[in-house]
Amino acid sequence: MSHVPAAPAAEEPQHEAQRAELAQLIDRFAPEEGINESMIGALALMRGSLPSPIVHTLYRPALCIMAQGQKVVSLEDERYVYDPLHYLVASVTLPVTGQVTLASPEQPYLSLRLDIDPGEIGKLIAEAGPVGVPSRGNGRGLYVERLDAPLLDAVLRLLRLLDSPRDIAMLAPLVQREILYRLLCSPQGQVLRDIANADSQTHRVTRAIDWLNQNFNEPLRIEDLARVASLSPSTLHHRFKAVTAMSPLQYQKQLRLQEARRLMLCENLDVSAAGYRVGYESPSQFSREYSRLFGAPPLRDLARLRNAG
Repeated sequence: MSHVPAAPAAEEPQHEAQRAELAQLIDRFAPEEGINESMIGALALMRGSLPSPIVHTLYRPALCIMAQGQKVVSLEDERYVYDPLHYLVASVTLPVTGQVTLASPEQPYLSLRLDIDPGEIGKLIAEAGPVGVPSRGNGRGLYVERLDAPLLDAVLRLLRLLDSPRDIAMLAPLVQREILYRLLCSPQGQVLRDIANADSQTHRVTRAIDWLNQNFNEPLRIEDLARVASLSPSTLHHRFKAVTAMSPLQYQKQLRLQEARRLMLCENLDVSAAGYRVGYESPSQFSREYSRLFGAPPLRDLARLRNAG
């Protein structure tokens, strides 16, 4: 399944000017290739001068906005394409692949990531009461939506604060709350409301997701995970797949293999030690599943990554 933005309608001149300013700000405050941290703790800025290879990564809850370029994010067999006219939201932690598909030295890929704190969403809903409109989404923890002028305006005001560091501590939290409010009012705002609603099944699924992220190297029994989520095993399996596009076992497998790859690449663990560390008892099973996810056995994959670097 592909979530590709529809052909855009003609833009208002003001919106076009706002997008140009966003690109200029990110260009200025993200001088280095890759991820540039900012003085606003939850905000990171990205730059890339060339299209990238496919990268396996773990998306934490966040808002991602593209100022220049284009990126494809894949969740299992679903593709999410976003560009300067569309933003992407991850409402839960998800193992995905990402690939910058449009970038050049003259027109680099420029984007931002703003972390989303589900606790802050809960506080905002408690204070503001019901907000938003009925969701047109399917409950998936990843979605692409058109970037409208009010949200873009709030994001711009947040980035402008980087020019006045003395104001950040006082004003940045206020602007971040406004950004969350704009997301809650968006057509797919129900997705975010559900993760903050303690009575929703989606919120209970997030408890299972958090447990898996903390205990992915442990044996998985669906009955135990269902107790963590306070759901029946069948309901957990159904809702987990609705949110993440995969079963709990598939999700755990991706966490294990991504961590094993990191251990071998960054900490120089050998193949058997990395597999054992993340919970595999059978080296052959580890190698087989690793090859299926990354397209090559561990040693060949590592050699390819190191040569590319």
